[in-house]
Amino acid sequence: MASSPAALQADWLGACRRATQGLRDVLVAHPTSHERVEETGERGGGGDQTLVIDQAAEDGVFRELERLHDGGARFCAVSEERGVVDFGSDDVTVVIDPIDGSMNAKRGIPHVGISIAVADGTTMADVAFGYVADLGTDDEWVARRGEGVLHNGKPASEPPPERRKEGRLELVAIESADPQWIAPAIEGLQEHVHRLRAFGSIAISLGQVACARVDGMVTLWRTRAVDCAAGQLVVRESGGFVAFPGFPELSSPLDLEPHGPLVAARTERGLDELSSLVDGRLA
Repeated sequence: MASSPAALQADWLGACRRATQGLRDVLVAHPTSHERVEETGERGGGGDQTLVIDQAAEDGVFRELERLHDGGARFCAVSEERGVVDFGSDDVTVVIDPIDGSMNAKRGIPHVGISIAVADGTTMADVAFGYVADLGTDDEWVARRGEGVLHNGKPASEPPPERRKEGRLELVAIESADPQWIAPAIEGLQEHVHRLRAFGSIAISLGQVACARVDGMVTLWRTRAVDCAAGQLVVRESGGFVAFPGFPELSSPLDLEPHGPLVAARTERGLDELSSLVDGRLA
């Protein structure tokens, strides 16, 4: 699919940073769990009940999209709450999760993120720009295809080597951490993983892989593009590896459907080991 130069060259980083500040403002304005669990009464494009904070955060992102559109950028947006929104062209797709880690946000757990990706096609392989921010730690990851990663505004340092303990990956992030999905994977986890961490945000977990704070991550159930489109580019541009089992060559679509698991690791060996936990699970 042909790209739109005007859209790809727009000030996506500025828009993302302003949207992130908007999310901070939303959380400050709704400081308690009681306020953060309030629902709008509507279901978002992804099928979940929309929270007031979800709606407010997404409104902030769309104000930035409208500003870029007014400046000449043409694209379509795929967002967790509004679904697919036409901004004048389907040559460029913007994939948005205004709050990744909604459960954390509701409960007051610090890891709350925003994830925005820009692609010149319809699959994960086509993502050209990825932005992930963790409001709890003030970490920011910015990836541009073929240009590496900025971490907190500076070129990311060379990650340390993958770490193992007794042959197993020392530390792995896990998402979709429902016990019913962990149970079938437990034998493989025992074989390949020494310790687990659950951050409660797929996008933020991918940022941890990019920094080698963890040696890999795996989602044990179906993952939506809005949660991972930006983060998977961050990992790949950091020198790590990403796979969507069942979708060869990063062909998983940039839409609202939860298609399948996501696996990321610092090495191809780690990627293969973690992929074995989910291979065939959703066939």
